[in-house]
Amino acid sequence: MNAAVAAAAAIAGVLTGVIAMLAFRWSEREQKRPTRTSLHTDPVLPPGVDTVLSVLRSSAVVLDEADAVVKASSAAYALGLVRGGKLSVEPMLQMARDTRRDGEIRQVELDLPRRGTGRGEALAVSARVAPLGSRLVLLLVEDLTEARRIEAVRRDFVANVSHELKTPVGALSLLSEAVMDASEDPEAVERFAGRMQIEATRLTNLVQELIDLSRVQNDDPLEDAEPVRVDELVAEAVDRCRHQAGTKQITMAAGGAADLRIWGNRGQLAAALGNLVENAVNYSPARTRVGIAARRVNAPGGDLIEIAVTDQGIGISDKDKERIFERFYRVDPARSRQTGGTGLGLAIVKHVAASHGGEVTVWSSEGQGSTFTLRLPEAGVARDRAHQHPDVDGLDDETGEADPSSPSPQPTASYEPLPSPEVLP
Repeated sequence: MNAAVAAAAAIAGVLTGVIAMLAFRWSEREQKRPTRTSLHTDPVLPPGVDTVLSVLRSSAVVLDEADAVVKASSAAYALGLVRGGKLSVEPMLQMARDTRRDGEIRQVELDLPRRGTGRGEALAVSARVAPLGSRLVLLLVEDLTEARRIEAVRRDFVANVSHELKTPVGALSLLSEAVMDASEDPEAVERFAGRMQIEATRLTNLVQELIDLSRVQNDDPLEDAEPVRVDELVAEAVDRCRHQAGTKQITMAAGGAADLRIWGNRGQLAAALGNLVENAVNYSPARTRVGIAARRVNAPGGDLIEIAVTDQGIGISDKDKERIFERFYRVDPARSRQTGGTGLGLAIVKHVAASHGGEVTVWSSEGQGSTFTLRLPEAGVARDRAHQHPDVDGLDDETGEADPSSPSPQPTASYEPLPSPEVLP
């Protein structure tokens, strides 16, 4: 049982104990009073129990001796546990009957179907049943679905990291053996040494991107936040990709970034925009163009700065667009191996945008290219907006997965042609 599930179970156990203690004291007082002559008399909750149940985050259901629901929280209805005044989950109902019979506290984890959602995944819950006085039974249900999903994503992340690290490390090991065996052949040594440099660079990039991702995927306040000039970010991103673009004879054009400023962490913003431009260059055919355009747009919470990176590359299919912001997801694994891509770049972009109170969206059409657009608050807009994160995974922030509900608008005409373009060789 993972830590999140164990913590939820422990909290449920403590709450059950508190409520049971209240019920026990109430039961003692009830035994001193005249007994009721009819089992059909409406049962009364022990004093204090109703108040406790009203503040619980768990789903709570109180059943009488006829299995009728005396009290149920709104969360219990939301989970579909109660229907028509009855507990609708048969295993839980059987637990309640067993507890009413022998007074034993019971706990079990169940996978329940999601009713009426049309989705196939099960709802994971932990159910705990305890006696509540002499006539009532209390059922507390914790929803463990999100905790299990996060744990599964973390396991996948560790597995992916292990695989990605193993590849260059294994290659370096084999190449070092090849160098030793070819010590009498200078040409072979030079060839193997070149390959070792490539794998070492790949390993360094992967480790650095893992460090970058760990820094931006939490909810900590921005460090060293300041007004950042957009034209400087663009120039840095272009300079980062100048060699790759020159090798493929790709023209890089930038425009509209003058006098625009973003409030944020310069290093994180530079990494995010650099990743977008690098992807555009890597996935563009030779002798095409990559454009970077910036503009100010009006928004209800204050002006935003949009930075759009457009390429004329292979484009992205609809099914891939839903997953491209996931960690280690690659549209074209073969091309990523050739370019040294780690599959973390877009995940970093997404988290940087979220931590700055903005977002990143994508428009793409197969065979026509792609446009990635960063929307970030302009410097001078209320700075607390940078901590109002739109949700991960939720790329929830824990999982780093893409949010299918995020809009993916097609870029407007203001991006094509680029306004006052500066052509960069």
